[in-house]
Amino acid sequence: MQRSDHLSVREFSVADAKAGPYGITPGPDGALWLTLVHSGEIARLAVDGELSRYPVGSAESRPTIITSGPDGALWLTRSADHHIGRITTDGSLTAFAPPEPGAGPYGICAGPDGALWFTEMNTDRIGRITTDGRITHFPLPTQGAFPSMITSGPDEALWFTLNQANAIGRLDLDGKVTLHRLPTAGAAPVGITCGADEAVWFVEIAAGQIGRLGVDGTIREFPLPDRSAKPHAITTAPSGECWFTEWGANRIGCITPAGVITEFDLPTPSSEPHGIAVGPDGAVWTALETGAVARLAP
Repeated sequence: MQRSDHLSVREFSVADAKAGPYGITPGPDGALWLTLVHSGEIARLAVDGELSRYPVGSAESRPTIITSGPDGALWLTRSADHHIGRITTDGSLTAFAPPEPGAGPYGICAGPDGALWFTEMNTDRIGRITTDGRITHFPLPTQGAFPSMITSGPDEALWFTLNQANAIGRLDLDGKVTLHRLPTAGAAPVGITCGADEAVWFVEIAAGQIGRLGVDGTIREFPLPDRSAKPHAITTAPSGECWFTEWGANRIGCITPAGVITEFDLPTPSSEPHGIAVGPDGAVWTALETGAVARLAP
């Protein structure tokens, strides 16, 4: 592990702490888009700091994870009022309700088949929604698993974390589910990303570790120096390393494919970093639940 100060960190205020910036993704328009989990809004942040905000439901709807879709729009989960949202870059909103009430959608990603795929925390299912709003479901073979974040993997399949089942799941496009149990008990995986090395990388929020799962099923775990750091979200940079948030330690971390970890302190104490993404400018951007977005660049 290395500690480094060789990054410039700039913070952009996007809301007060009551709004709660949470998820973040680069949009098709060259801006960052993020969820404001406590105010029922989506924010658009240009790389020069210009800000726009759009309501996407009631203040209690909890917009959570957001991703760019294959149709030039942004797609998001609303975990409290149980909808999937679609917002265009000019702020036009559509919402779709899964057929079963109380599903608790959380993670969402664009799939390899031109659809969006999402997790349902409360029903132990993975959902698929087409860009015109048609929803289908795939049940998981375990109960109380709490499926969390999801990513399109390196093998034309969907990979997702099962926070309470202590496992990583794989779902192919034919609906076959494979579970990979984690070596560390009670690791509670959350964030997951498709790596640049024929693997998916994930974070273990309760164990303070970063994990790598190859498409061959091989699992490696890399402990953080501070096992109480509570890593939350993770993303892959074009250069191959993965960047992750340490929600409990007020830091951003970077791990190379070889497992070398570097950490960077955030300037504002207790800023609660959650979502993380590589922006259209090549910098790393992270949503701070206390009301800002941080940009990290050399």
